[in-house]
Amino acid sequence: MLAADPLSDVLSLLSARSLLSASLRARGDWSIRFASDGVKFNAVLEGGCYLVSEGGQARRLEAGDCFLLVNCGAHVLCSDPSLPPVSPSEVFGPDHTACIRPDLPGEGLFAVGGRVTFDDVDAGLLLDALPPILFVSGRSRQAAAIRWLLARLGEEWDEKRPGGSVAADHLAQLLFVELIRVWLDQAEAATPGWLQALGDRRIGAAIRLLHGDPARNWRLQDLAEAAGMSRSNFALRFRKLAGMSPLDYLLRWRMRLGAKALRSGAQPIAAISYSLGYRSESAFSNAFKRINGIAPQQYRRDRQNG
Repeated sequence: MLAADPLSDVLSLLSARSLLSASLRARGDWSIRFASDGVKFNAVLEGGCYLVSEGGQARRLEAGDCFLLVNCGAHVLCSDPSLPPVSPSEVFGPDHTACIRPDLPGEGLFAVGGRVTFDDVDAGLLLDALPPILFVSGRSRQAAAIRWLLARLGEEWDEKRPGGSVAADHLAQLLFVELIRVWLDQAEAATPGWLQALGDRRIGAAIRLLHGDPARNWRLQDLAEAAGMSRSNFALRFRKLAGMSPLDYLLRWRMRLGAKALRSGAQPIAAISYSLGYRSESAFSNAFKRINGIAPQQYRRDRQNG
């Protein structure tokens, strides 16, 4: 049996979509304050600037650097952190492009940015696992794919070729995935969660098995053997990294799959129950209500009528 890809499963569950939406070229002195609601990403293609987070910490960005913002409040991009910032409406046009002092000599900044949209119902599954600011250096060993993506993004934005908008959005989607991958490779001690667990070679192997066949009646021993660990050590390490037991993780993943099936179609609840490994509709209904606080029938009515 082929192992599944849990990150792809979650992104598909959330209907995650990345959209490239703005570009900034700037020379000389400049400073812009942006709102940071939702999930936004920025990439420096040429030159450099500073990122100043809401807490006032400034970080220098160079060509090839990228960052992802997750509901972290306002932030400032600038040539000098001491400059007073202006609002985006003062420099960006209706086409979401800005060009500040293009005639000045010297190296200028070229940066692109966009946003990531999700199905709001399950967005917390991913957003709660990510830090408020996820920064990836373009000079890091793992960032080779990101450097290629940034070069292509710059070409698509500048050349305005047929299909360029769609191509740029697909490149932005790949950029979003690569940012998470590189962050997982570089992340050290972090808040327990499924992303951190996925980054562990042995625990990640077990999670891939759970996603590959969520309907199977998994035993703790099966998963421990797949991870090459004793049952007790596996259970302890899984809980430490994921923040829950393996079987609780499986239960919650099944309920998320069940909830999406209830929202998105008219498939009978009995069929959903059996597809997730439950021998009866009542067993699924009891588990669903325990996790979601509402019976499947009522959940479907509320979501489809809302």
